[in-house]
Amino acid sequence: MAEGVSPITHQISKETRNVWTPPVDFHLQEVEDCLIHDRHGVSAPFKTLYQDRKSVIIFVRNFLCYSCKEYVDDLSKIPKEVLEEAQIRLVIIGQSAHHHIEPFCALTGYPFEIYVDPERCIYQKLGMKKEERYTETACPSPHVKSGMFMGQLKSIWRAMTSPAFDFQGDLHQQGGAIIAGPGSEVHFCHFDMNRLDHMPINWLLQLAGVHQTLDFSDKPKILHV
Repeated sequence: MAEGVSPITHQISKETRNVWTPPVDFHLQEVEDCLIHDRHGVSAPFKTLYQDRKSVIIFVRNFLCYSCKEYVDDLSKIPKEVLEEAQIRLVIIGQSAHHHIEPFCALTGYPFEIYVDPERCIYQKLGMKKEERYTETACPSPHVKSGMFMGQLKSIWRAMTSPAFDFQGDLHQQGGAIIAGPGSEVHFCHFDMNRLDHMPINWLLQLAGVHQTLDFSDKPKILHV
């Protein structure tokens, strides 16, 4: 099935499985010079992430969000060789101060590229959503294992025990995912409606050119000998 997926320039709705084109004002040129910051606070233009190769760029809500943490837990399970074989970059962008990157990576085991947009320049210019919208037909995220009540408790506990006590980003800001590059070509985009609306990782990888399906479940594996 993966071989049959071709690059698209549409946003996919998980509510209806329909597709529609992004807004006419959706252009990466508008955000290419927005600055992102690495874990050391060193800045670079956003365009450096996708100019030279195809990149899967995932915007998360905030580093304290339990659903974002569990989503990134699964992103960390992607074998490096899978990305190398497909010649794609995997990048996370958060909206906190840069000094929250290192603890978040230590918590999730995330080994790939990660940056922050503390002014939310890219989030705002691309029109990523504020607040949350839930629908009866929304699909549950396969990557979020905690219920909302326990997840919220985990987020509060991490906030209270963090060396730098803050919310690590705007709590109302939603994230999204973009597949772009090389150059300014956008192959795919999805803007989250709520904290559980992440694009399934296998969908993103297949749309980016990965021709295998990864298993992110926590269920015990049965070995046949």
